[in-house]
Amino acid sequence: MNPSYPQQRLAIFASGTGSNTVNLIHYFQQHPFITIQLIVTNNSNAGVIQIAHQHQIPVLIIEKEKFQKTDGYVPEMQIYGINWIILAGFLWKVPPTLIEAFPHHIINIHPALLPKYGGKGMYGIKVHQAIANAGESVTGITIHFVNENYDDGPPIFQATCAVAPTDTPEQIAQKVHVLEYAHFPKVIEYTIMQNLKLKLSTKAEN
Repeated sequence: MNPSYPQQRLAIFASGTGSNTVNLIHYFQQHPFITIQLIVTNNSNAGVIQIAHQHQIPVLIIEKEKFQKTDGYVPEMQIYGINWIILAGFLWKVPPTLIEAFPHHIINIHPALLPKYGGKGMYGIKVHQAIANAGESVTGITIHFVNENYDDGPPIFQATCAVAPTDTPEQIAQKVHVLEYAHFPKVIEYTIMQNLKLKLSTKAEN
């Protein structure tokens, strides 16, 4: 790794148990310049809070009115020196204020092959239920940049897995989780690396 890369601080936004968050923490634990700086949640009972405490990562519990209608917690992101925001099972829509403060620096993972099975209300087991009901033979994950619409930002990466006619939503979820754990940390790292390389080359040209 190039030691001249500036430190990149990640805030992980999560609403639930934090299984993807654990995976990301472990992946980046010894990384030379990518650090998980903050865990953000909208759920004061979320399992991800305990995970953050176990790994001595600060937690920010956010409130809906402030998040969506005032400053989007941008000042707090600045206090922690956040460079990238990673949505790992975060259920609220990201407000324009935050998107404008972090252009092309907010990354989401969705448990289906967008543009199919995305949009408001399509998360977690609901996605897998819809896929089972539709008789799909293939599903997967989509990692994408976040814009002002649900599950609509530019795609970064997709991976697929087969769906058997007998698969339950829970079995589909297990297959999708395997893809999430295998690819999400690496795609985040690659995306950050490409961004840094582009910045350095642009700087060199100027």
